[in-house]
Amino acid sequence: MAADVHLWTMDKYGESTAVQKKVLIIDDSPAQVKLMQSLLEKEGYWPVGLSDPKQVENTIAIERPNVILLDVVMPDRNGFQICRDLKGSAEFNMIPVILVTSKDTASDKYWGQQQGADGYVTKPFTREELLRAVRRFA
Repeated sequence: MAADVHLWTMDKYGESTAVQKKVLIIDDSPAQVKLMQSLLEKEGYWPVGLSDPKQVENTIAIERPNVILLDVVMPDRNGFQICRDLKGSAEFNMIPVILVTSKDTASDKYWGQQQGADGYVTKPFTREELLRAVRRFA
């Protein structure tokens, strides 16, 4: 496991142990979630998938991720709304949010930045593009 993919903590016996950095993947497409989980697991991350945009805050409160990968085009609640809500929340605003979306115009990227997004990856993405974005924040 590379040094940039985990934190070191001291357990109760004074020994250091590796703690994987947790990445929450929010996408209504199970195939996209599985793809990102597979890429991140191979790099030593602990990916957690979520397909229901209505459960975001509850899942974050339980999982406490180091970074969030967030799709934009989802039913009921889109990624721009979720990002704005998270960045406006005192509880969650410090968690980096990377939008991972097929929306690739300059105005989409600008709008994502205005909602508080910390990064932007356009689908389809390469393994390197996704990992570079995650490593920047996790």
